[in-house]
Amino acid sequence: MPALSTINNSGLYVFLFGLFITIILYLLNVKGSIFIGIILTAIIGIPFGVTTTTNAMGFREAVSQLPQTFGVIFTSEGLPSLFSDITKLPLVIITIFAFSMSDTFDTIGTFIGTGIRTGIFSKEDSKALENKPGFSSKMDKALFADATATSIGAIFGTSNTTTYVESAAGIGAGGRTGLTSVVTSICFILSAFFAKYISAIPNQATAPALIIVGFLMIASFTDIKWDDIDQAIPAFFAAAFMALSYSISYGIATGFIFHCLVQTVRGKAKETHPIIWIVSGLFILNFVLLAVL
Repeated sequence: MPALSTINNSGLYVFLFGLFITIILYLLNVKGSIFIGIILTAIIGIPFGVTTTTNAMGFREAVSQLPQTFGVIFTSEGLPSLFSDITKLPLVIITIFAFSMSDTFDTIGTFIGTGIRTGIFSKEDSKALENKPGFSSKMDKALFADATATSIGAIFGTSNTTTYVESAAGIGAGGRTGLTSVVTSICFILSAFFAKYISAIPNQATAPALIIVGFLMIASFTDIKWDDIDQAIPAFFAAAFMALSYSISYGIATGFIFHCLVQTVRGKAKETHPIIWIVSGLFILNFVLLAVL
């Protein structure tokens, strides 16, 4: 969660060095400045004890554990176990709903934020996603690919294989087409054989890259009509809560709720799409249940 870091912390020193060096390289228009910054920061972290392979898992060790997780979702210990106790059924349904909403809106928010920035997704794609059925836009196809990857990841028993905002690092490095994803997937395959060393790269080394990307992405704020209070209030609270709650989906939820509130007060409630009202109500219910349970 966002908070002030302890000053007497070797990890903080490594991060600050990485941030400064990455910014300098980026300003000098050095090719691969973000990647170089990550590598240099990771190397500097070695004498500070920040970069270490102590808790890193190797490729063979990961593969050896695969039989324990692959296909477990279909066994009695998987999905059926969620519905074995009828008394806990409401809690199970709410949990499934919460994860579904979080994953869906995290993915959509990331796609829109990064895709429009790169030019892969246009405003027409966003409208087609909302108004046209089937795979009528690039975003429909991207969401289908994300859902497929999430399902396959669940079968293998891995962590959620969905879209992450860290993917924006590729945008900062100049990635603008689908070929970027292809190259990244190849690199992931190769990195699996060196997992013990690659996973040793600390968060302090990758954080500067995300800050640079965040700086680039915030330029999209210029598309918001800040002189239009109907747009400005929901947009502000959505952005603020994304940062404060460390969740894209919670930020979007807050934006939906404040949009409905503003439209109601301004006498424009009928202009809001019914789906927005339904989703906002579900988000409010989710927040209430999270506070109670």
